[in-house]
Amino acid sequence: MRTALLLAGFAAAVVLRVVVGGSDPARSASAGLLFGGLLLWGAVAARTGVRVSRRAIAYGVGGAVALCLPVLLTWTPHRVPPDGFVRWALVVAVVATAEEVFLRGSVYDAVRERAGDNAAIAVGAVAFGLLHLPLYGLHAVPLDVAVGVLLGELRRVTGTAAAPAVAHVGADWAAWFLR
Repeated sequence: MRTALLLAGFAAAVVLRVVVGGSDPARSASAGLLFGGLLLWGAVAARTGVRVSRRAIAYGVGGAVALCLPVLLTWTPHRVPPDGFVRWALVVAVVATAEEVFLRGSVYDAVRERAGDNAAIAVGAVAFGLLHLPLYGLHAVPLDVAVGVLLGELRRVTGTAAAPAVAHVGADWAAWFLR
């Protein structure tokens, strides 16, 4: 029941993000912040705790590098203008952290209680992939599910959503310069 309520709340937050974001919800800062706020509210309501440790941060940085490595192998250096980076980076930090605290915190805990770590990783990864469907299209879902598995493994190994949050934010920030 708890898992179903969390996932229903997650789906409602995704729908609200898409509605508020209009024709381009992926680029709407207000839609992203609303979405992030709803997820954080859900995590607080679920009494999700996030332990931050040096180990979790180190694993998160390693996860960000792992997520960026395939792009780095084929990337051609070029100048990326910093215009708008700070505002964008702050919004991304809120949204990515909220996604991780909710999916790799609240949802992971609820699923793990009933079905174990593997199921918690799978449910979080599928939810992460489906979250990006209305933002980036069907072609992005397989990659996002794979990223969700890596983020779930970071949660399993460290025991906290802090590591996947650091990895997610770090990879998103790096993407600004790797485009």
